[in-house]
Amino acid sequence: MTATATRSWWGWGTTDRALPDDECVALAGLIPGLPERPRAVPEVRDLILAPSRVVPPAALPVTTDPDVRAAHTFGKAYRDVVRALDGDLRGAPDAVALPHSETDVVDLLDWAAGAGVVVVPFGGGSSVVGGVEYRGDRPWVSLDLTTLGQVLEIDRTSRAARIQAGTLGPALEAQLRPHDLTLRHFPQSFEFSTLGGWLATRAGGHYATLHTHIDDLVESMRVVTPAGVSESWRLPGSGAGPSPDRLFLGSEGTLGVITEAWMRLQDRPRFKASASVTFPEMTAAIDAVRAIAQAALHPANCRLLDPGEAALSGASGGEAVLVLGVESAAVPVGSRLAELADLARAHGGTVAVADGSRDAAADAWRSTFLRMPYVRDGMARMSAIVETFETACTWDRVAELYSAVRSQVGAAVREVTGAEGHVNCRFTHVYPDGAAPYFTVIAAGRPGSEVAMWDDVKTAASEVLGRLGATITHHHAVGRDHRPGYDRQRPEPFALALRAAKAALDPAGILNPGVLVDEVPVR
Repeated sequence: MTATATRSWWGWGTTDRALPDDECVALAGLIPGLPERPRAVPEVRDLILAPSRVVPPAALPVTTDPDVRAAHTFGKAYRDVVRALDGDLRGAPDAVALPHSETDVVDLLDWAAGAGVVVVPFGGGSSVVGGVEYRGDRPWVSLDLTTLGQVLEIDRTSRAARIQAGTLGPALEAQLRPHDLTLRHFPQSFEFSTLGGWLATRAGGHYATLHTHIDDLVESMRVVTPAGVSESWRLPGSGAGPSPDRLFLGSEGTLGVITEAWMRLQDRPRFKASASVTFPEMTAAIDAVRAIAQAALHPANCRLLDPGEAALSGASGGEAVLVLGVESAAVPVGSRLAELADLARAHGGTVAVADGSRDAAADAWRSTFLRMPYVRDGMARMSAIVETFETACTWDRVAELYSAVRSQVGAAVREVTGAEGHVNCRFTHVYPDGAAPYFTVIAAGRPGSEVAMWDDVKTAASEVLGRLGATITHHHAVGRDHRPGYDRQRPEPFALALRAAKAALDPAGILNPGVLVDEVPVR
């Protein structure tokens, strides 16, 4: 993000990259039944926010500025964007905390516990599952750690760094670059999400194989809880009981506030190559991706686009497309790309580029990948439903899952909207034992009913995933939107342990209530 760019309070990214009205209209022309003009984006100054119900101590870095409160009301899911466009800020935080040190975080939690004020960690605000809002009745404060955005220490010998949790992706990489190091974690939200948010949600990066989840990159963590500060030892590995880091990874701010972490780094890649492969149909493409995932060649990118997704991104005109990429900091990668291409050919694929030179299909997909959230927002202004959900399952169920979701969610779209929609898919991550399909739904909504319509479609999608034993989320986290699916997925003894941990670490029940476990009534 440039120094002059302004974050959008209502939608994705920065205001300068939002779609202009004419482009919104042009895109909406692809879906019959939408309005002729986009709805206007409301100005915060024209909206009514309820008066703040909190009076924090003057020593705490807390603001009740209306613009700041509005920008911290929601995450960036489709339903969040629509509610913001509707000017519905009834759930706005009473205040926003912007701590300058870990001591500020400790003091904030101490005050909040005594005052009965809910604290919801915000990260970079890019949650798409209702993870950064509060839907209860108590006063609440949004905790924004982006003022804590420094790489504090680098251990070049061990190739690790101690990094503050509020560090946004670009700032993190900029501070590592002079040392020729990288965290190598690039989620789609990279520009607008923080290290602490990645850790709290067990984020998945852009890379498709090997170290895909942030979990794999953690050496140790420091977490502030109402019961005290937890700091694990820096170790390459340990068999000493359950991992303390695993307790807080994926805890989504409900057990504590991650303030810093030692992260495993890698040397910056020097050698890169890519290729694209087309397949006439998805069955052969899925078989090819499974063979590649099980060949231990570890491509950095192994992104399979079904025909609909490939057409949407301009990568093909009716075929499935596999985008392959390899990289290394140590050795040339041309031979590894050639091996991957040979595997794809053996399963009926046609390799467009096999020498690692620029590939048009790969470039088209990358461009669409980065721009798609802005397109989603522009279409939302036209009352279109444009949203995604992702999952993962083992290879023995992947083909069935792909077919069932497209068929049954497509039927749900027809029932809810009264018209045909699009259900496209891409595989974002692949493992030797399974894959992570990521689905995009595009359909015509009715002005004023968009959120309810999407909720109905999402409910149908979640039911399909649960019935086929696929996870409710591969990397988007649980939040509040995925709670029903998460409750179904987790074992009950683990749920008991999680509730007990919540009660022990957060006895006043102030940390992100309703995420992962039910909010417990507090006197």
